[in-house]
Amino acid sequence: MAFRFLFSRTDRDQGMEEEDGGGAFEDANGETTMTTPLSAIAEAFEELSRTVGKFNINGCSDDCLRLKPFCDACSLVSVLFGCLGIAFKFAEYEYCSKVRDLVEASKIYGTLNNILDIDVKNDTVKTHGSLSRNLRRVRQGLDLIRALFKNFLSSEYCTLKEAASTAYAEVCAPYHTWAVRTAVSTGMYALPTREQLLLKLNETDESAEKEMRRYIEASLPIIEYIDKLYVRRNISLDW
Repeated sequence: MAFRFLFSRTDRDQGMEEEDGGGAFEDANGETTMTTPLSAIAEAFEELSRTVGKFNINGCSDDCLRLKPFCDACSLVSVLFGCLGIAFKFAEYEYCSKVRDLVEASKIYGTLNNILDIDVKNDTVKTHGSLSRNLRRVRQGLDLIRALFKNFLSSEYCTLKEAASTAYAEVCAPYHTWAVRTAVSTGMYALPTREQLLLKLNETDESAEKEMRRYIEASLPIIEYIDKLYVRRNISLDW
């Protein structure tokens, strides 16, 4: 899904196709640069972050973050779960299904604020399958990738398994059943190496660090913004 979304956007905007996980285009100086999955994700979340930041400065209400561009950016992230293999299959399945539901909702509702208002009114915020619950799970997926990137770039973690295990323990494990936690722990042994992951993402050490840091910085305001939507409605975050 994410690869098709990324490639269709590239084909539409630049009128060309690439088979190596990214697209080429010319900048204002006529130089050819590459768009990789990581750079596309970072760019999308930087745009969302600018939107949230602009409205926060102007004292805007919760209506600042539109649902459709949020879904577009989140759709790109699903490629990362696919690159991590069986250990993150649970996250890929849950994340992608919840994003698809939000994409459908974006045809009806304009903002993230709108979908929470509807569920609060109907007392369905935490109901299985509700848009508010789906948004909560997508937010966890974004935070999981943020934590994974942060650990991946830290000298404290020598392997992708260590980085991913710690990220999962911090972000998702507290909300998962014993069976899911056990399955994830077992799957961690099948994670690709750091080198294999970079190859799948069509990145070097240097380029991956740059794009991961862009995502880490840009995604945090979005994650915090989503949390505030719940807190302002007196909805706890421990679920």
